[in-house]
Amino acid sequence: MVREALAKRIAWISLISNIVLTVGKIIIGLYGNSDAVFADGIHSAADVFASLIVLLVIKIANKPADKEHPYGHGKAEVIVSGIIGILLFLVSLYVVYEGIIGFFHPVQSPTFVAMGVALFSYMAKIILFKSSLKVAKQHNSKAIEAIAYDHKADIVASIAAAIGVFISIIGEKLAMPFLLYGDKVASIFVAYLIFKIAKEMLLEAFNILLERNIDSGTLEEYLSIIASFPEVKRIDRLRAREHGHYVLVDLRISIEHDRTIKEGHDLAKRIKERLMDQYDHIDEVLIHLNPYFSEVEK
Repeated sequence: MVREALAKRIAWISLISNIVLTVGKIIIGLYGNSDAVFADGIHSAADVFASLIVLLVIKIANKPADKEHPYGHGKAEVIVSGIIGILLFLVSLYVVYEGIIGFFHPVQSPTFVAMGVALFSYMAKIILFKSSLKVAKQHNSKAIEAIAYDHKADIVASIAAAIGVFISIIGEKLAMPFLLYGDKVASIFVAYLIFKIAKEMLLEAFNILLERNIDSGTLEEYLSIIASFPEVKRIDRLRAREHGHYVLVDLRISIEHDRTIKEGHDLAKRIKERLMDQYDHIDEVLIHLNPYFSEVEK
């Protein structure tokens, strides 16, 4: 499948790039006296783990429905997104702990090499984020979207680390000791950014697993299409839920009570085809027909 192949390619690119960045940032962070760059390296290490998980689950998520899983396996991607969210949350706690501890120890100015690594990571992550998000939107993939937002966290984290390192270096050059803590402050800010994205990913995964209705704007679009069929006298209920990279729709409509079973079946088929033609993320439309009686007939 094209979708599966693209997802694997994005995951492999992310994995290889994150391994390189992880090794570089952790080594330079340690030997370049930069907590912020080191923290950014820990974040990249979490990205490596996230990419590995995605590679393992992509094949499962793209498997067709079977007897045991009649609604498909799409939620496997949601579970991955939730696992990555938990991982990022734990990373944020670790990074903020290390940053706070740093205020109680003597500090040294980071090196220019540390700032260079942070800037290189910033530029690389911009490219990775944009390309990953584009593929995620095109193929409605929660797993690839999770990777993209991992890159997004690294974009801001890397530039924050670079700024923190720069402030610390300036503090040493100008003999302003309080500026030396700029690197520590940057590491705590990096932790906040990681936590914020972790929270968003966990909330989205939680809502999908609880089968929350999709957004009201998209539902209104569905309603407009359904109401365009003159045979539909009333829309009694419309529900739609995400199931990973696709959507399942449940619909109840009322049609004239004297319509034949075949007429009702043909109408339901046309509605289903119209919705699925206009929205390629819809995988199934289940339609229940109710009899409609006019006020005179009542």
